[in-house]
Amino acid sequence: MQVLKFEPILKTIVWGGEKIAPYKGIETEQKHIGESWELSGVAGNESVVSEGPLKGRTITELVKEYKEELVGKHVYDNTGDEFPLLIKFIDALSDLSIQVHPNDELAAKRHNGSKGKTEMWYVVAAEPGAHLLAGLTKSITPDEYARMVEDGTITDVLARHEVHPGDVFFLPAGRIHAICGGCFIAEIQQTSNITYRIWDYGRLGLDGKPREVHTELAKDAIDYKVYPDYRTQYIPAENEEVELVSCPYFTTSVYDLTLPFARDLSEIDSFVVVMCLEGEGCLEVDGVETEIRQGETVLIPAAADDLCLVPDGSMKVLTSYIR
Repeated sequence: MQVLKFEPILKTIVWGGEKIAPYKGIETEQKHIGESWELSGVAGNESVVSEGPLKGRTITELVKEYKEELVGKHVYDNTGDEFPLLIKFIDALSDLSIQVHPNDELAAKRHNGSKGKTEMWYVVAAEPGAHLLAGLTKSITPDEYARMVEDGTITDVLARHEVHPGDVFFLPAGRIHAICGGCFIAEIQQTSNITYRIWDYGRLGLDGKPREVHTELAKDAIDYKVYPDYRTQYIPAENEEVELVSCPYFTTSVYDLTLPFARDLSEIDSFVVVMCLEGEGCLEVDGVETEIRQGETVLIPAAADDLCLVPDGSMKVLTSYIR
């Protein structure tokens, strides 16, 4: 199978900015683009191949046809015809709502067998003073949580983190979080669009009406524990793989390259998603070259054996697969 590129799915959202289109080299009249869904198997929002012999096919059609050849045997055995990851770029002009996602068990129980949502953020860019919210600063009970939402003080117990490019946050299902204004994020997550909105600052949606909050649904989904560090710590390095996050749902690494880097894929029973964050270059997959540049995301099928990341000058990429 060929390396696959997809048409981005641009989402106009009330808190969205205007960075995504120029970052990706896209010409569009859309304003307030908050998200670019780079690779999605979410029903109704399936990514479509943008070029090559499979142009016009959706990711779901391809998984159904090629199965383990595309996604890997153990992946297909676990997730079937649904592509298991949702890959996004997120541009926050203003603060997103404070939210939480259910785990697999709760999502399946409440939402017709749906998956939960564990995710991670990689900060691509951040304006001076930009911050994120992730986790709690003090332990609270479910009843205290509901009362604090009611009186508008829930933000008093949320951990605030000033962020800079390269910062990473792992967000297991149940962790309260919010992306705040001035942040440009690459997000890797389970294929799920289930979000419980906890607090939205009284903001109106694009339809002029207050956006729905899910206080009671979130109450049972939240992890109320306090953890010592919500930021993912790692040591940056050039011209080598730096693993950032490894969990049952995805393993993500960053490569900051000025030299070619070869990776043996023969023992990985999984597809590999490559997001180009900076620069440009090419991917040599089983001897076939595919150009890639900043803002592009490509999918390498599980059947591939060899990958060489070849920067044109310099290139920074994220790779994600399922271990």
